[in-house]
Amino acid sequence: MSAVPESIPDVVDVEWLRGARANPESPPDLLVEVPHGADRRAHYDRLRAELRGDLPDDLHCFFHINTDVGAWQLGHRVAEQLVEARSTTGVLLLRSLIPRTFIDCNRPVDPATAGSGSGELAGDTLTPGVPPYVRDPDDLALLVERHARYVESARLAFEHTCGNGGLAFVPHTYGPHSLDIAAVDDRIVDRLREATRPEALRDRPLRAEIDLLTRVGNGPDMAPHGFEAELLAKFGAAGFDIRANDTYDLHPGSLAHDWSHAYPQRVLCLEVRRDLLVQEWRPFEEMHVDPTKVEPVANLLAAVLAVRVSG
Repeated sequence: MSAVPESIPDVVDVEWLRGARANPESPPDLLVEVPHGADRRAHYDRLRAELRGDLPDDLHCFFHINTDVGAWQLGHRVAEQLVEARSTTGVLLLRSLIPRTFIDCNRPVDPATAGSGSGELAGDTLTPGVPPYVRDPDDLALLVERHARYVESARLAFEHTCGNGGLAFVPHTYGPHSLDIAAVDDRIVDRLREATRPEALRDRPLRAEIDLLTRVGNGPDMAPHGFEAELLAKFGAAGFDIRANDTYDLHPGSLAHDWSHAYPQRVLCLEVRRDLLVQEWRPFEEMHVDPTKVEPVANLLAAVLAVRVSG
């Protein structure tokens, strides 16, 4: 039996949900991994207080607009519904506690080059693992060490679940529009304020309500067999604007891609538009999830997963 990750303060919360008849000794049937789970202002403030170096003014604004509010609540509710529907099922849940504003737990990070990039976002470049505004050597060391501990916890969780025949669900949320941002750098807050002016957003279409991340470009479907077609059909029939690999795809610069490559047809990754899950869309302030908005999305996801998990 592979090792099981455990909670680490300020790094990762690990939780188990089991149905009434689930075997507590069995590996999980489903892993819910939320690498951008540090979505509360308290997460940001706690880590910011530990960092010594100078950082951009009002960086919390970037945190609020860029953090995956609702991803953890959605993943957790899917897990709850799954164990309610299948009493023999066990679900392992991982929530990163490290704000992606400082280091991104869905990116591989090389300690030797962390923070040395330009942060430019040309083409399909992802936001950097460590943004260039983090420069202090002690800060970089602290962040890289915590990132490594989270990624090791995730590696153990994927091995324990997918390596034993289970599935993984990796939910993300994104903002309603793609913004015209040239770089994630010292000017990121100014860039965001400019890009979110009503005049700047006027001609920018809304993103899909749900975007399935199942392929690299036009490559083969890496999600569990049949999930892409079934989710497109079920969410579409329910009135959702759902697409596959539209705003994003399963980018090879992400750890979600690495897990999907390591465990083919075992990992489902998707984006849900954040304004559909929160009480009110306020991009530069802390937002709170509305459980009644999460419920219909979780219902459909749990229904598809319930007929696939082995529990």
